[in-house]
Amino acid sequence: MNRNHPAFNKNAEPFYNIIMEGLKGEVDGEHFWDAVAENAVFEFMYNIPGFTNKIEGRKAYMDWFGGYSNVLHSADHLQIYKAANPEKTIILEYQVHGLVPFTGKNYDNRFCSIITIKDRKIIYWKDYMDSLAVILATSND
Repeated sequence: MNRNHPAFNKNAEPFYNIIMEGLKGEVDGEHFWDAVAENAVFEFMYNIPGFTNKIEGRKAYMDWFGGYSNVLHSADHLQIYKAANPEKTIILEYQVHGLVPFTGKNYDNRFCSIITIKDRKIIYWKDYMDSLAVILATSND
């Protein structure tokens, strides 16, 4: 995998790290992108105008993530729940903290990610977050 792709964004490392911590022992690879299957589907249950609710394929998500502009400095409060089903489903709750450069505002958000794993790769991801936190951090007062 091309580690020079913009999705290997240092500003998002706290996110990548907390996800890999939550999936430790369940997926292969050193980095988040190593753990994502090529045909993975990502659904975002966000209520933000203009934000897509579905991205299909690792490359498409990497291309989107390459433009991620928030500067995260930490992620914490990880809670891990494992569902008993034939395909491995893991639910992660966590928080991220950082700065939105174009507003200068702090960014603190809470997430719940429901992740399905097959053959030690992420094949499906459904994400919930505090949409209001994004709106407040990205709005110019």
